[in-house]
Amino acid sequence: MEKQIRKTLLHGRHLAQGANMADFGGYNMPLWYPSGAKNEHIAVLTHAGLFDTSHMAAVKVTGSNAHDLLQRCFTRDLNASSMTPGKCVYGAYLNDSGGVIDDAIVYPSDREHYLTVVNAGMGGIIAAHLSAQKGAGNVEISDLTDQLGKLDIQGPMSAKILKEILAEPEKIFQNMPYFSFKGHVDPAFPQADAVRLKDGTRILLSRTGYTGEFGFEIFIDPAHFVRLWEMISDKGKTFGIVVCGLAARDSLRAGAVLPLSHQDIGNWLFVRHPWDFALPYNAEKTGFTKTFIGDKALMNAKDADRTYPFAGDDLRKITPSDQAVVADAGGNIIGGILTCVTDMGIGRDNDRIYSIASPDKPAGFTPKGLSCGFVKVKTQLKPGDIVELRDARRRIKVMIVNDIRPARSARRALKEMI
Repeated sequence: MEKQIRKTLLHGRHLAQGANMADFGGYNMPLWYPSGAKNEHIAVLTHAGLFDTSHMAAVKVTGSNAHDLLQRCFTRDLNASSMTPGKCVYGAYLNDSGGVIDDAIVYPSDREHYLTVVNAGMGGIIAAHLSAQKGAGNVEISDLTDQLGKLDIQGPMSAKILKEILAEPEKIFQNMPYFSFKGHVDPAFPQADAVRLKDGTRILLSRTGYTGEFGFEIFIDPAHFVRLWEMISDKGKTFGIVVCGLAARDSLRAGAVLPLSHQDIGNWLFVRHPWDFALPYNAEKTGFTKTFIGDKALMNAKDADRTYPFAGDDLRKITPSDQAVVADAGGNIIGGILTCVTDMGIGRDNDRIYSIASPDKPAGFTPKGLSCGFVKVKTQLKPGDIVELRDARRRIKVMIVNDIRPARSARRALKEMI
């Protein structure tokens, strides 16, 4: 049977703007527009980028046992003092073997109402996983695939643009730190808690994103989604907004050391990687603060591979494949390449990496781009180690690093960005 490719509500607009389209997660999505992925990437670092992310899936979990179910299935500790309504959190759903089913962000409105946003095509899978674990508990699980409109506006001008379309923006932007959200799409929630556009339309506004830069994700009833896109596109012109595709999204997230599910994390042990914050370690990192599916497999892991970020010396890259390998300084094959892209907003000067947004970048600095990404290896490495990425055509030296693109703006105080 021929695979059914879905289209978002913005499909026609993507085509009208000359987007290069491809299948991603079962959806026909824009990879880049005529201005090119490099310009889209740079726009997010310097002005703003607008992304259609309505291919992402969401699952609603409600009921008196909703908290207990997610506490058992999700890797983050929802009883942590920081987990209050209005604070969202990144983590993963694991299988019994400690492998990743999918990563997700969980949005708690209260202990009986949660929205968990997962990757394209994963809504039904995660809903089924949660349903299989709920037992006799009072929990309702709803797959909201294609029932929410979602877009991302990312970059330093994002708040300025949203001020043009939000009702009471000053009130909304008060006390809204990174990884917090306000408002609801569900009309069942109190009107007093609503975040609205100037025309009265309700939205959920979240200070999150997948670029490492300051910005927001917006959820809205699909009936109003196209209009929201057009409003932001129109008001954003003054602020240099650029529509962006998945290629820029991929290079931005890699430079920000963010994983791609089913590529950088997947059906292998979810340990020994740069994302330890997604696990509920105790202060001594000798155990976890709660029990959850897959925890025993993680704690008993002895021979698990190690995942490291890397950065190259120039923009050359090697496409991950079964033939692409990683070799140590002695030429020994030690693993494979998970992600290898080019972050066009960074470059080296005297062996130090600067971003086009770095406040201390050298005079006249123009980024030429650096390859970056993640490797998964058998050997323990440390920052500063040099490894070689190889395939049948090319060999490039890269450095293991703790971080890649400096001067990222995601965590900046909102009051600085208005």
